[in-house]
Amino acid sequence: QVQLAESGGGLVQAGDSLRLSCVASGGPLSSYTMGWFRQTPEKEREFVAAISWNGGNTYYADSGKGRFTISRDNAKNTVWLEMNSLRQEDTAVYFCSARWGGDGAEIVVTPQRYNYWGQGTQVTVSK
Repeated sequence: QVQLAESGGGLVQAGDSLRLSCVASGGPLSSYTMGWFRQTPEKEREFVAAISWNGGNTYYADSGKGRFTISRDNAKNTVWLEMNSLRQEDTAVYFCSARWGGDGAEIVVTPQRYNYWGQGTQVTVSK
């Protein structure tokens, strides 16, 4: 069973950058499509970004296009989410997720399609 551990969250000001990391253990990350989701108390868990098993395909929610970049290094069992030009509305708990199976635009945006989840890391963006 794969365990995922996120890190890199924190309190930043609007316009700042953060890089979130997700380290996997218990299995090779190369077998999985990886995703990032976020959630606030007011909203359901929403898709942020995803990347195919070999990094060949990436997917982004409209809210993050041009500002967020997802990447992975299977040799390090790590996935990153680089977030630039952060806004107050990016404030949320960010979760890393792993999906056993292929990717595709309609698949990766659905939380129920993922098999494993991390505990989340809080990102707070102030004015």
